Amino acid sequence: MSSDDHTVPTESNADAAREAALAALNAEVRDCRRCPLATTRTHAVPGEGDHGAVVMFVGEGPGFEEDRQGRPFVGRSGQYLTSVIEEVGLRRADVFITNVVKCRPPNNRDPLPAELTACDGYLERQIELINPRIIVTLGRFSMRRWFPDGSITRIHGQIRNIGRGRVALALFHPAAALRNPTWQTDFARDMAKLPALIDRAKRANEAASRGDALPAGVPHPGDPDYAPAGDGGE
Repeated sequence: MSSDDHTVPTESNADAAREAALAALNAEVRDCRRCPLATTRTHAVPGEGDHGAVVMFVGEGPGFEEDRQGRPFVGRSGQYLTSVIEEVGLRRADVFITNVVKCRPPNNRDPLPAELTACDGYLERQIELINPRIIVTLGRFSMRRWFPDGSITRIHGQIRNIGRGRVALALFHPAAALRNPTWQTDFARDMAKLPALIDRAKRANEAASRGDALPAGVPHPGDPDYAPAGDGGE
């Protein structure tokens, strides 16, 4: 056997494995029958964007246009979200956008606890595979996952360390901001915090690539399961 027959793991191999895993996950979401929303949807909406994104936006659930097209945040509130992302100097193509619930609740009602539970594992796997440093919550149902206490009117704009080298930034849902001029001002002000967070996250990723810091997705100091290197215990 020649040396050419031996495959050395590379970043491109890891990227290919991630793409295959995300494609399989998307197919699973589109065929999901875990809750009754499967009987009323037109399309499930796994999410879209950069699969190596530093930032993941997590909303509530698909609306009418999202259900029709099978894509997240493409209706009026999605157009508003995209415009505010661009106003702070970012591109929608450089982030990943998804929801806590992957199918539209009828008449855009709030998702039920059982529906949130049914989709919970999908979001966990997306976070694991995409491995963002920053999660931006859009609306109260997404917010409660990482900010379980308090109302969104008090918590929006807060940044919280959520472990594994990640932070969460809480924002109003863009649909709610569109209905309230004051919240639109807050939404833009809160979004403006994102570029500085991204710069810090990119520096952390660069340090991790050099071996000078921990990558995202593994226990960090302060996490309950963190163990310093070389600490094998008794």
